[in-house]
Amino acid sequence: MKFNLLYLCSLFILFGGCRTTPEVQPVPMFEHDIKSGPTPWTSDVFELEEEDFTFAIIADLTGGEREGVYSAAVEQLNRLDPTFVVSVGDLIEGGTKDSLQLATEWNSFDKRTSKLNMPFFYLGGNHDLTNPVMRNFWEQRFGRRYYHFVYEGVLFLMMDSEDYEEDRMNEIYKARAKALKIIAGEVEGVYEDTEYYHMKERKVGGMSNDQFNYFKDVLERYPAVKWTFILMHKPLWKREDDKGLGKLEALLTKRPYTVINGHEHSFSHRFRNQRDYMILGTTGGYQNEQDSMAFDHVSLIRMDKEPVITHLKMIGILDKKGQLPANSEQVN
Repeated sequence: MKFNLLYLCSLFILFGGCRTTPEVQPVPMFEHDIKSGPTPWTSDVFELEEEDFTFAIIADLTGGEREGVYSAAVEQLNRLDPTFVVSVGDLIEGGTKDSLQLATEWNSFDKRTSKLNMPFFYLGGNHDLTNPVMRNFWEQRFGRRYYHFVYEGVLFLMMDSEDYEEDRMNEIYKARAKALKIIAGEVEGVYEDTEYYHMKERKVGGMSNDQFNYFKDVLERYPAVKWTFILMHKPLWKREDDKGLGKLEALLTKRPYTVINGHEHSFSHRFRNQRDYMILGTTGGYQNEQDSMAFDHVSLIRMDKEPVITHLKMIGILDKKGQLPANSEQVN
């Protein structure tokens, strides 16, 4: 009996003394500078992945959103399972000062977006930030209009291409409203002759000095990230004065980066400054039927040593029955 007792005590000391603490799972690195208030993302909880994480991008929903397309995209993205999803703006039709209407439209978008199994990052376009009322609505609901974050050593610059002084924003809004009435046939006129049609902001947007200085500071704080992604709605890089992207591009010359925007509802790619610049198509927005590059898609970017970019036409992402998720018949 004494032998058995000594034996059991020895086993307890041997194995009990060697007991290790549970392994602590590493947490993905996510950095930003928003200290309080609302945030322009739905969650900061990310599924742990390998170092070569994958994120997805959705394109424009507006200009006459086609019912069911974005809902189908959400289901497809859940199947593809990226770490997170970002947008390039134009998420609601907008174009109004009616706060109740804005709440209805954002509630609709947010309800569909809430079905994503991963975080979603908001970015505003001209439909989302048409006038000062909509700008204030955005800031109260989502916080910053332009911001940055770093995920696993990759820097994301989320830009506001509708960044005008309030007086100029009101001028654009009034000119846009008149042009839309001409398009709708409510008043006589030719759209191509309108003041709005000839405004450079209509095509290429604008960036304030405050926004430039903000991102200048961000780049100085993160000089050695693996890669930098610059996302915006309108192609600020097509604007050649000091309200365009040129000043920021000059600061990016010594680092690898990729620029991605929406707005034109037609996919295109070009090399500029020996870098990739992409304009995405749509994820439910208006399409010109005569444009072969106007199609619904989501984009997947896997971060290896450099980005591995894949654009997936939604019409080809099928469930186990060979059908589009959510049974959308509107996807092109």
